[in-house]
Amino acid sequence: MDKTVTKGTMNGSVTPPSSKSYAQRAIAASLLAEGESVISGVELCDDTEAALRVIQVLGATVSHPEPGTYLIRGGLHPVSNKLDIGESGLSTRLFTPIAALWNRPVTVTGHGSILTRPIDMMEAPLRDLGVEIKTRKGRLPLTVCGPIHGGETQVDGTISSQFLTGLLMALPLAQSDTTLYVDGLRSIPYIDMTLHTLEDFGISVEHREYAEFYIPGSQRYRPIRYEIEGDWSGASCMLAAGAIAGSVTLNNLRSVSLQADVAMIQALSRAGAEIVTTPDSVTVSHRALEAFQFDATNCPDLFPALAALAANCNGTSELKGTSRLLHKESNRAETIAEEYGKLGIKVDLSEPDLMRITGGPIHGAHVWSHHDHRIAMSLAVAALTADEAVTITDAECVAKSYRDFWDDFEAIHNPA
Repeated sequence: MDKTVTKGTMNGSVTPPSSKSYAQRAIAASLLAEGESVISGVELCDDTEAALRVIQVLGATVSHPEPGTYLIRGGLHPVSNKLDIGESGLSTRLFTPIAALWNRPVTVTGHGSILTRPIDMMEAPLRDLGVEIKTRKGRLPLTVCGPIHGGETQVDGTISSQFLTGLLMALPLAQSDTTLYVDGLRSIPYIDMTLHTLEDFGISVEHREYAEFYIPGSQRYRPIRYEIEGDWSGASCMLAAGAIAGSVTLNNLRSVSLQADVAMIQALSRAGAEIVTTPDSVTVSHRALEAFQFDATNCPDLFPALAALAANCNGTSELKGTSRLLHKESNRAETIAEEYGKLGIKVDLSEPDLMRITGGPIHGAHVWSHHDHRIAMSLAVAALTADEAVTITDAECVAKSYRDFWDDFEAIHNPA
């Protein structure tokens, strides 16, 4: 669908979706726990729905007694040899090692851009750990056959930390202990989230400065009650909207969080926005915005929100970490440059791993989301200060992470 956004202010409060990163981890842990876990605070998006679908194929039973609450009875007993992970990168790399706990072939597939994203970094480590794996030239679909064993292997962490998360969640159930040697780990905060979730479910993992992980085998996940906190990734564009064009309060958002994208507060502060935090909410209000420098290497999902912010700053902002954007739903660095260029904003990618955005007048245009949920949200925020309406094509893709984005956006948008 097309969505047209006109110039205006943003004033009010909204509640962003729950963290899909935490939700997918808790859902996977509940599958591996023998007994019934209660996961509350869940707001469905495409990726979380995919995780719930996958665990039922892998043997869990799921009931939904009230909004936001899921009862999950764990147990790894696949009822089919095919897992459809939709378009979720985390589910791909998380559930592949978990499926490899099973002693029969399981095929993992999906659709859309996930079929072009690299998974070859999983092949050698899984083979080292006793798993048979076959991919389509390093892409989905793939087939694994376990059971996964303990032992030692080297893991490449330069592209994504998601596969390491999958190994950390699967290997406690292997018969033997495992040592993982990790090269060039990026997005360390996401591994902290994984370790925190594992600890809550009764699993022990040790590490040495995130370069070496020791996972005792033959552990048992315990079923627990688990509440999912609000999603800083989903909130980031709404927070940028407050800084650019009014005042926005995000509820159920913890300013003390292990989520990597809590770093949005730092970027907003550097740009000069007014920020007020409480234990469970954040309010961002407009002030004169100045160009800023920010390293988003460990929080690459912030780039689209940072682009909207930088486009409205006086001067040229520098954002580091573009090497992390190649294998997202789109090549986000090039997508940001292309679509913001249509709005009259200069985006310079001439230096490796660096994006320079020069703020200035934003013009109305027809732009394209590239089927990327975060790009669609970013362009909506940029449109708030455009001289003419901005029409976003394929705007429905926001459902991948934030199904109610357009309803929430329109509820606090006051057209000029």
